[in-house]
Amino acid sequence: MRDGGRLSAAIEILTDVETRHRPVKLALKAWGDASRFAGSKDRAWVSGLVLDVLRRRRSLGWRMSDDSPRAATLCALHVFWNWPVERVAEAAGDEPHGPGALTEAERTALVQPRDLADAPAAVRGDYPDWLEPSLARAFGDDAALEGAMLSERAPVDLRVNTLKTDVEQALKALGPLNAEPTGVLPNALRMAAPDPSQRGASLETVPAFSKGWFEVQDLASQIAAEAAGEIKGSQVLDLCAGGGGKTLALAAAMANKGQIYAYDSEARRLADTVRRSERAGVRNLQVRSPIYPNALKDLEEKIDVVFIDAPCSGTGAWRRHPDTKWRLKPALLAQRMTDQDAVLDLGTQFVKPGGRIVYVTCSVLPEEDEDRVAAFLERWMDFRVIPATNNPHLVRHLTAEGYLRLSPRSSATDGFFVAVLERAKWTPQ
Repeated sequence: MRDGGRLSAAIEILTDVETRHRPVKLALKAWGDASRFAGSKDRAWVSGLVLDVLRRRRSLGWRMSDDSPRAATLCALHVFWNWPVERVAEAAGDEPHGPGALTEAERTALVQPRDLADAPAAVRGDYPDWLEPSLARAFGDDAALEGAMLSERAPVDLRVNTLKTDVEQALKALGPLNAEPTGVLPNALRMAAPDPSQRGASLETVPAFSKGWFEVQDLASQIAAEAAGEIKGSQVLDLCAGGGGKTLALAAAMANKGQIYAYDSEARRLADTVRRSERAGVRNLQVRSPIYPNALKDLEEKIDVVFIDAPCSGTGAWRRHPDTKWRLKPALLAQRMTDQDAVLDLGTQFVKPGGRIVYVTCSVLPEEDEDRVAAFLERWMDFRVIPATNNPHLVRHLTAEGYLRLSPRSSATDGFFVAVLERAKWTPQ
């Protein structure tokens, strides 16, 4: 495909996302299914541009004084892809494939874009206006800066699976992909964010991947799993296991000693857990499916650590899923808060006296984080907050209450919140 055709495709997909409120993944798939002529490089180019526009949707529109998908896409090519204005103009005016020649207003805006310094915080931070109070609570005067960092491209993080190998061997296997240690966790590696216009190297092409030597997992997610503490030989329940990423991290930390149980309220989410655990060499896992009545009944008050990766708004993962910030609405946030209260209450059924709940969200909103823990502590007087980490690389990210709050700006990770809640060995009177 020529640049003009690629540009037209990106505008078409963004228009589909905005007018039909479709997840970007579905819109990209629909375009791909209808565009069999597009090669893998074309698809990578179009996808990369679409995601970059969604990351910076509001600030791009501000720069252009035009909120249309076309204007934002043209601006992204110039500002973030470093295309000269003439190259943008050539692609736009490429007949019959381009979206149409630049107007005088578009050319002027590209040459002299509107100054973002004059924009409201929500525009500078690229998030919806209605989230301004929440993000101001979380980050104060830095809300716009934090939002802007949540709009950057994310690196690719890997967790070395110590059940199969060690960091030295994993680094050798990943040599062609330029993975490097993060310096935060001993088994965490990082690869730079790929060029959005290029098709990135596939991890599946590395033989060690199929051997289970490493897993793709954001550093913040790995840090959250570490907050479970010393768990070798323990009884651990991953109560919202989903696809099993944190289950595998917990199992590796247990070194196949003790027992880990994976459960999720939706059985379909557990479909890959067994396959992934076999590949990873996990031998101490039991998958408990909700299709069976009383699937967890035998675990009541027997668990040392209940790990709750709670359903949430996903605001901390906007770098990876930028369309979700524009589809998030107050009603959905309220539903997630209700879900979080319910799963925290459910977790209390399984924690033995002296045990812990590790409450995790990939959200930066206090309503889903500190507020939910505060409400929980009012309902359950036999729990107390203990510091979420003693890792010397991470203690600076602890709040005054002992919670762990991570963000791209503060910790170069996704936005995560972690609270560790310890149950008393006695019942208050």
